[in-house]
Amino acid sequence: MPHTVLLAEDDRAIRHALERALILEGYEVTAVADGVAALAQAHRGRPDVLVLDVMMPGIDGLQVARVLRAEGDSTPILMLTALVETADRIAGLDAGADDYVVKPFDVEEVFARLRALLRRTGGGNGTGQGAGSPARPAPPGTPDAPPPTAPRAAVPEEQPARPHLRAAGLRMDPQARRAWRGERELELTRTEFELLELLVRNAGIVLDHSTIYDRIWGYDFGPGSKNLAVYVGYLRRKLDEPGAPQLIHTVRGVGYVLRED
Repeated sequence: MPHTVLLAEDDRAIRHALERALILEGYEVTAVADGVAALAQAHRGRPDVLVLDVMMPGIDGLQVARVLRAEGDSTPILMLTALVETADRIAGLDAGADDYVVKPFDVEEVFARLRALLRRTGGGNGTGQGAGSPARPAPPGTPDAPPPTAPRAAVPEEQPARPHLRAAGLRMDPQARRAWRGERELELTRTEFELLELLVRNAGIVLDHSTIYDRIWGYDFGPGSKNLAVYVGYLRRKLDEPGAPQLIHTVRGVGYVLRED
């Protein structure tokens, strides 16, 4: 089954060109011209991924992302934006976007970022009874039906304690996707959690840009990309505390390391 993309872009030329490119790449695309139509379409049928232009008339891409996240919709969102300031990109991440592409963009970069988002989320949102689902019991009286038995009281099973990752005063529960600095729980997006987990698992080790891009996004966007720097800066804002040591350190020309100085 092809992955489904909901594309919202008010510029007709960009919308049509990107829609054609995505279809040729094998995606099933629904293209709309504004945020109102994007929300309506998302409510009718949840796509595998959304591609939203930031600056649309009426309801813009940021507002669409905020509404969907407030409704508990975790569909990955890729933002298209002509705004290049760090504050603008942070606003998009704050609204619930998972990644962004700056206009004018190369369509191959859009494809790469979509592939990375879909890899991280599994790319599917269907439900149904699969091969591993428990079979329904045969009704009493059929040849294969077992004789009725009295119900047994359920005996609660003791659940093994989940191992937590710990480093530099941080604690993470990868299965529950929760993280704390000291006693303070951190509110992290999917990408922020994965980036922090990578740093915690490699505490004290300098990770270069290429390694982080490959592990988190599945693609190295090259030395000119500011994507990683934006996420590190945003993560620092959530980690840092007044009077406490900074945890994520920049090693200029190389990458980043997690340590408590």
